[in-house]
Amino acid sequence: MRHEHRLRPQRQRPQRPAQPPGPTRRGAAPAAATPAESPGRDLGTLPGMRDFETMRDAGAALGIENPYFRQHDGVAGGRSSIGGRSYVNFASYNYVGLNGDPRVAAAAKAAVDRFGVSASASASRLASGERPIHAELEAALAAHHRAEACLTFVSGHATNVTVIGQLMGPRDLILHDRLIHNSVAEGARLSGARRIAFAHNDREAAERELAAHRGRHGRVLVVIEGHYSMDGDLPDLGRFAALVRKHDALLMVDEAHSIGVLGATGQGVAEQCGVDPSLVDIWMGTLSKTLSSCGGYIAGQRRLVDWLRHTSPGFVYSVGLAPPLAASALESLRLLQGEPWRVARLQANAALFLRLARQARFDTGTSAGLGIVPIILGSSLRAAQLAAAAFEGGVNVQPILFPVVPEGAARLRFFLSAEHTTEDIERSIAVLAAARDGLATLKAS
Repeated sequence: MRHEHRLRPQRQRPQRPAQPPGPTRRGAAPAAATPAESPGRDLGTLPGMRDFETMRDAGAALGIENPYFRQHDGVAGGRSSIGGRSYVNFASYNYVGLNGDPRVAAAAKAAVDRFGVSASASASRLASGERPIHAELEAALAAHHRAEACLTFVSGHATNVTVIGQLMGPRDLILHDRLIHNSVAEGARLSGARRIAFAHNDREAAERELAAHRGRHGRVLVVIEGHYSMDGDLPDLGRFAALVRKHDALLMVDEAHSIGVLGATGQGVAEQCGVDPSLVDIWMGTLSKTLSSCGGYIAGQRRLVDWLRHTSPGFVYSVGLAPPLAASALESLRLLQGEPWRVARLQANAALFLRLARQARFDTGTSAGLGIVPIILGSSLRAAQLAAAAFEGGVNVQPILFPVVPEGAARLRFFLSAEHTTEDIERSIAVLAAARDGLATLKAS
């Protein structure tokens, strides 16, 4: 599963941990100091280690339980069992409720019976050959995006890293939204291309950067997301498609949180914005959310896909997608297309959550209310405290803290599902509002 993180894109900084580890369990003492080491062996100099330990120790001192790495007892959907207790769950990407659907499970089991559990005894598809399920899934994904071809990878994060790293080079320019996913930034770093970020969802800012820098670079790639996972908003796709043609550039759209969420039938941001999908040069998506599997994919022109199939390190030198995962993704895609009521229910739930959250005087930022709604709280401490109070009240939601977001932008991030009920949503907002008011009273006293 891919985690969603913002980066400060214009400054090359030491890599932070992918997800802040959070405090220790309630009552646990901070870890003991390690013996002094020589400089080359001092783990305290690892990038981000000091921040990691400071956050952990501060949480322990405040008695805040670690909200991360909680063990779920079964399928995590609109509700989940954690430690034997049922929670309303907003920390899952099970947008349309297909993870756990018996038809998806049956498809995965049939693939195990036919092909085994591994893709090909842990060898790459290039080295050990194809399985029919791979071609079926890739053809279905290509058709979904109205593209000529598609290629699947074993990781969504690795898809962006290896494809962008292979596609671009030191003479090129990568221009991306300031809130782009970590995997895009890592792919850009690997490529050696120049990287420039533009203000979030600001097409005019992107054009200014292109006008200023396009002439000094060979190839230019503009990368945006279809549905931004931290804020729940979306770009004006038509304007970005026109922009890249005006400036002789390529457009790549990360649809990780768009499929099954945007558009009347869940086709994604092109359907939501009424844009011809062929105006996007590279579609990227993940299999680990709506499609209830694991992995990533690229869809686009056949010429591009064939080249990636033979040259992309993350495909050529990596094990192929396991057949049960390919089968579950394919069945999920078929069910999504055949049961559009799931998308309608998800969008109705998200709209209800957004409306009630705003009525309760929560800051929901720029969320479109289609599948992701943040509640922006400001300080990391306040976000951690409210998440802990919500958990006590039977609501499971993850706090997003510094350095994943800037201090002052810490939040709780809610992923809605078609499985949530109206009662789940109304009760959750009531729990959150009561917890917020209780914390405010405690602080005032």
